[in-house]
Amino acid sequence: MIIRSPEPEVKILVDRDPIKTSFEEWARPGHFSRTIAKGPDTTTWIWNLHADAHDFDSHTSDLEEISRKVFSAHFGQLSIIFLWLSGMYFHGARFSNYEAWLSDPTHIGPSAQVVWPIVGQEILNGDVGGGFRGIQRTSGFFQIWRASGITSELQLYCTAIGALVFAALMLFAGWFHYHKAAPKLAWFQDVESMLNHHLAGLLGLGSLSWAGHQVHVSLPINQFLNAGVDPKEIPLPHEFLLNRDLLA
Repeated sequence: MIIRSPEPEVKILVDRDPIKTSFEEWARPGHFSRTIAKGPDTTTWIWNLHADAHDFDSHTSDLEEISRKVFSAHFGQLSIIFLWLSGMYFHGARFSNYEAWLSDPTHIGPSAQVVWPIVGQEILNGDVGGGFRGIQRTSGFFQIWRASGITSELQLYCTAIGALVFAALMLFAGWFHYHKAAPKLAWFQDVESMLNHHLAGLLGLGSLSWAGHQVHVSLPINQFLNAGVDPKEIPLPHEFLLNRDLLA
C-alpha cells in the first residue's frame, strides 16, 4: 500500500486595487525613468523613450511588480493582434473583390483595395478581371480565407467584429489584472499551473477547436467549391442551426 501525502492546494492570491487608474502619468513622458523624465536634450531622448518604455527591469527591481507588468503587457499585445486581424478582415470585406475571385479564381486576380484618385495615385490600379480595377495582392490571404471555408463578405465582416470585441476584452483584461486584481508573485511562480493552462487550455483546446472547424466547416465547403458549386448556393454554417431543413 502506497501512502501519498495530499497535494498542496493552490490558492490564487491577488492584491485588490494595488495601483490607482490615472491618466496623469500619460502627460509626463518618461515618468518611469528619472533621466528620461527630465525632458529631451538631444534627439536620442525620443529613441530612449521608446526603447525603455517596456524595459520593465529598468523601472524597478521588485520581481512581483515586473511580473505584473509583463503579464499585463501580454494582454495589450494580444489586443493589438486582434485589432490588426480585425482591420485585415474588414478591409477584405469592404474594399476587396473576394466574392468575385471566389467564383472564378482562375481568371480573376485577388485585389486588396482600390487606390483613391487624389493626386494621380489611381495609376496603381490594374485590371484584375471581372470588371474590377485595383491593386493585385500576392500575400495569399484570399487562399487562406477560401481554405478556412469563408464564402461571403458577411463572414469577413462578422470575423472583423468578433476580433474587435476580443481586442476590447484583452485590453480590459490587461487593465483589470494590473489595476484591480493583480496576482501575487507566488501565482507567477506556480510553473505547473502555468504549463497546464498554456499546454492543455490554450494549445490543446485551441487545436481541438480548429480541428473541429476543419472537419465540419472547411473540408465540406472546399469540396463543394472544388466541384464547381457556386459559393452563393452553399449555406453559411450558422444557417444549419437556424434552418433544420438544410440537414435533410
